[in-house]
Amino acid sequence: MNDTEVLQIFRETQALLEGHFLLRSGLHSRQYFQCALVLQYPRYAEQLCAALAAKLPKADAVISPAMGGLFVGHEVGRALGLKHIFAEKNAAGKLELRRNFVVGPGERFLVVEDVVTRGGRVQETMEIVRQRGGNVVAVGMLVDRSGGQVGFGVPLRSLLQLNIETFEPATCPMCREGKPVVKPGS
Repeated sequence: MNDTEVLQIFRETQALLEGHFLLRSGLHSRQYFQCALVLQYPRYAEQLCAALAAKLPKADAVISPAMGGLFVGHEVGRALGLKHIFAEKNAAGKLELRRNFVVGPGERFLVVEDVVTRGGRVQETMEIVRQRGGNVVAVGMLVDRSGGQVGFGVPLRSLLQLNIETFEPATCPMCREGKPVVKPGS
């Protein structure tokens, strides 16, 4: 799939939003990729995630941060014939493994997410794998909002890479114009 095809699917499903948004990173943006709106259609989830899976190296398993990466990780795992586990927030808001999921020593993982701006949840997920003796061989995402600026010390593969302008709240032009900020969620 090329960028035009991916963007067309996001636009067709109204998953690329325009406005004034608060990102999980704390930054503000004029655009927001609401992947849940595209992933609600199984045929698009399968198509997009299979295209992402084709870009990823060999591994033993897939792990993703919930909530945003949950369906992406599952579909990538399915496309590659690998198990998929996920990390989820605890009461303190930090990611942890639950549900008796296991990372085996030396097990090679792909960390898969829906959208990345700064990559905080990806970093947390990588740390969970490493703390348990596993290895992260690559990171994959549907949308890299950083324009390739984010790095994780392992190969990074994205289906769509864009440099979408973000703003610190103190310098956000939409805030200065008095536009209300919206936090749609992942």
